[in-house]
Amino acid sequence: MNKGLLWKGLLILAMAGLAVWRVWPPKDNINLGLDLQGGIHLVLRVETDDAVRAETDKSMELLEGDAKDAGVTALAAHRTGDTTFEATGYSPEQQAEIQKIARESLPGWETSFSAGTVRFEMTAKNEHSIRDSAVDQAKQTIDNRINQFGVSEPLIAREGVDSDRIVVQLPGVDDPERVKRLIKSTAFLEFRLSDYPWTGGGASSREDVLAHYGGKLPDDIEIMPDIKRDKVTGKVVQESYYAVQKRRVVTGRDLRAASPSQNEFGEPVAQFSLSPDGAKRFGEATGANVGRALAIVLDGNVVSAPTINSRITDKGIITGNFTAEQVQDLVTTLRSGALPAGITYLEDRTVGPSLGADSIHSGLRAGLYGALLVVLCMLVVYKLAGMNSILALCLNIVLIFGALAYFGATLTLPGIAGIVLTIGMAVDASVLVFERIREELRGGKTVRGAIDAGFGNALSSIMDANITTLIAALFLFQFGSGPVKGFAVTLSIGIFGTLFCGVFVSRWLFDLLYSRRPRADHISI
Repeated sequence: MNKGLLWKGLLILAMAGLAVWRVWPPKDNINLGLDLQGGIHLVLRVETDDAVRAETDKSMELLEGDAKDAGVTALAAHRTGDTTFEATGYSPEQQAEIQKIARESLPGWETSFSAGTVRFEMTAKNEHSIRDSAVDQAKQTIDNRINQFGVSEPLIAREGVDSDRIVVQLPGVDDPERVKRLIKSTAFLEFRLSDYPWTGGGASSREDVLAHYGGKLPDDIEIMPDIKRDKVTGKVVQESYYAVQKRRVVTGRDLRAASPSQNEFGEPVAQFSLSPDGAKRFGEATGANVGRALAIVLDGNVVSAPTINSRITDKGIITGNFTAEQVQDLVTTLRSGALPAGITYLEDRTVGPSLGADSIHSGLRAGLYGALLVVLCMLVVYKLAGMNSILALCLNIVLIFGALAYFGATLTLPGIAGIVLTIGMAVDASVLVFERIREELRGGKTVRGAIDAGFGNALSSIMDANITTLIAALFLFQFGSGPVKGFAVTLSIGIFGTLFCGVFVSRWLFDLLYSRRPRADHISI
């Protein structure tokens, strides 16, 4: 055997050995997708209106703070819509100062002045940026929570470029209900001043709150429930209502850290600390409202409304009749970053492990039957030369699984379909080569000449077919999601394996065989 054949053989042997070593045992080294090992599939919609309202409130507070620093102490702002607010309490002489503050501190807002009132409206570009950022932040936050929970190979992806939907797939979860609660606990945390009752417990019904305001709520006030549930059964044991200001003092985005703790009665609570900016605003609000109730709102529900006894700056606790597990999950969500907006669940589907096992068996059977038919076809049509194609095909499949294990890719049911398609494409490459060899033999060439011409003339057709398929697979991977990406990944790996095995390995097998028979005048093809 010449040195060229030896080195090629060692390269092929090394790649096969590395693939087998990397993939064995398959159960531990091949990541299975949701459709193969079971798990949960969720489609979420981010309520980006929440993020827009929060940004409007923050801009109002920024305007009031900068106006106060500039000497416009009587300026007061109130929200008139999700993307609009008005400010009053300034003199005509101070209008220029307000214009300057708006231009320097609120560049994403358009202003209009009329009769002692300045109206602010969020620009379309700023609104789009906030909504887009809210979805991206929500995706990252959910990703952080799932990683802290310890789910292996999760899929968390945005459904489309400008979509407000997020797809979450969690394969092989042991406690799907707790994971659902962890994700559904959006932890959209808000601190709002209570307007009624001013202090103490909440009102017994919405009607009582409305009666306090003469049957109609002020524009800057909304009613929020305080629903207490039994820690064991989850049943509602108490229900009360608060009239709270629409303006948020601080939100979950102002949190710096959170940890589980206990209050003076030994009950589980969540301890938190605020960012410097949040602490400043929190301190100003609590210092100016001593003796008033501060509603702690989590996901639209008042979990507690303690009375402000003194100025609070950067630290506090969240109480709410929690269990230890509920506090731990709440802290996990807060640590991973509070969501910038609420979430609505559009789809919630659980795939059982038994269904995943059936999918694996069905996929393997399909692949096995397809491979057996291919083997029989190659042996019948191309006789002993068909063994060349079969050996290259077996190595190709081994390399596919080795690559999946090496890159940590996830094998899905469509991915198995991609492997089956690869088998067909690999055989197609062999058919092109073998048919060209047949033509060259009929044309009177020697065995070695026919093999050289067969591989040389078929190479362009093989490259063309595989490269165009690879381009299609890359588009599927770029714009597809979930199972479609699984198909694209295995197909792309299979294409590279086909080029290597169908051209390099197959040619090496022919060269190895006829290096010992240099004067052969016949080939079983």
